[in-house]
Amino acid sequence: MTVLILTSKEDVTADMVVAKLHDAAVPVMRLDPADLPDKALLSTLYTQGDFEGHLSAHGHLVSMKGLRSVWVRRPGEPASHAAEPSAWLTAETRQALFGMLYSASARWMNDPRNADRARLKPWQLRAAHLSGFAVPPTVITTLPRLARQFAEQHREVVVKSASGPPPGEPTLTLPTTLIGPDSDFSGVAAGPALLQRYVPKRADVRLTCVGSRLFAARKTAEPHQIDGRYGDTEHVWEPVPVPDRVGTSVRDYVATAGLAYAAFDFAEDEDGLWWFLECNQSGQYGFVELETGQPISEAVALWLSRRVDR
Repeated sequence: MTVLILTSKEDVTADMVVAKLHDAAVPVMRLDPADLPDKALLSTLYTQGDFEGHLSAHGHLVSMKGLRSVWVRRPGEPASHAAEPSAWLTAETRQALFGMLYSASARWMNDPRNADRARLKPWQLRAAHLSGFAVPPTVITTLPRLARQFAEQHREVVVKSASGPPPGEPTLTLPTTLIGPDSDFSGVAAGPALLQRYVPKRADVRLTCVGSRLFAARKTAEPHQIDGRYGDTEHVWEPVPVPDRVGTSVRDYVATAGLAYAAFDFAEDEDGLWWFLECNQSGQYGFVELETGQPISEAVALWLSRRVDR
């Protein structure tokens, strides 16, 4: 039974999992949907109630009947590497590829249908509340008056992007920014703004969930540090135990979201409380594993290679 990894050519994190699968003698096919249809081939036959599907890439052939699991890591846009790419070709290739994969009985990490919903920051906030996390008060609005009222109520708030950097602008960074009630909120009318009560933190926490296994790492924050993603510090990631309450909320959240893999970001305050910030359904973990030694790649490989999660 073969593990299919959908990702780009240059993906060090995927390399780490592929190495673990090779060590366990588990067959692996690595495919970037961007390489279809020129550098990879697919074929599906539906006849007399039966279904047969095959993928071919890099000299390897896999049958859908022999497909154990699919890891959707960092795939490119289908057919974007084609000699003559087009929106139509991308749509047709996506239909053919994912229609075939959904017809198989493979396990997904993560099912794209669930992942698409899980990417939505407003949905994340609601799911986090229902799962019992501590979540800072948040407003998403296009009304300057409401944004100003929110800032006046909480005094110190952060404004940040709900969707991340705009597509097609890889050099643009959007750090979380601290603002006060005296800020100019007129720009809120130009597009939805996400404002959240500021949580003074003593550390950033990244929790990686792989199936039922949880790996938490903590990095001490610099004084007055707002966005832990930007700026070098002298601190490193260190493994920490997961509080029971947080662990229960994580498992409730991924069950609600239908995710097999998730990377959670928390802000730890002075009282040691972990505040939910976001959950990335395809978040990176390689940097945490390299600094902490936590066997996250091994956990991913085991989940992909087993028939049933344990």
